Formats: sequence, structure tokens, C-alpha cells
Amino acid sequence: MPIYAYKCGSCGHAKDVLQKISDAALTVCPACGAEAFSKQLTAAGFQLKGSGWYATDFKNTGSQSAPASSPAASSDSTPAAAAPAPAPASANS
Repeated sequence: MPIYAYKCGSCGHAKDVLQKISDAALTVCPACGAEAFSKQLTAAGFQLKGSGWYATDFKNTGSQSAPASSPAASSDSTPAAAAPAPAPASANS
């Protein structure tokens, strides 16, 4: 269940309330009883870090080039694309 931040427009009382999404919003301030209790807009309480699915599955796919500092690229002096392809094996041997 999400936690909603409420604040009274009359007395300034603030409170965090654990509610279901389907629950009705609170309107009566528990401190002064005024009908000025309203939800506040707050930032998300979590941050995505690491290399999880959100970093790999929804990444911008505009440029899919290999990194220039890869070990395979720096160990060979001849690029892999310039090497000739092996001839297919003959079936009549």
C-alpha cells in the first residue's frame, strides 16, 4: 500500500498516511478538524540502481556499436571483418 503525504491548509498540520489506492482521500484535519486536509505531491521514495532489467531492456537502442576498449578488439592487430571467411566443407570427400 502506498504512503500519501497530507497537509492541512488551515493549521499547517502535516501527516503521512498509509492507504489503499482505492481508499477515498482524507479531507478532515486530525489536528484542528477543518475541512482543509489535502494530499501533497511528493517525489518517489526509491531510486533504480545497478544493471537490472530496466537498464538493459528499455535502453535507447539507437546506437548498438561495440565499445572501443573491448579486449578482443585491442588484442588483434587485424580487424575481424577483414579476415577471409573459411571455405565450406565439401560433402563429396
